Amino acid sequence: MPLPSPEPLSDAQQRGAACVWCAAPLGTDLGVDLGEQRVTPATGAAYAWFPRECVDALACSGRRAAR
Repeated sequence: MPLPSPEPLSDAQQRGAACVWCAAPLGTDLGVDLGEQRVTPATGAAYAWFPRECVDALACSGRRAAR
């Protein structure tokens, strides 16, 4: 599944402290690292963001549906 655009995500989601899909907090040893992502916006400077996702995909999808 392609990653969402980082613009509407919270700071915690952009830096990997929360799941990119459901926004659940992720501890330092929790979550799946989705790799450094580069963004070049139409205006402004390019930047990197560091998405992570929940290990438990079923629980994650349930939280995402509840939002």
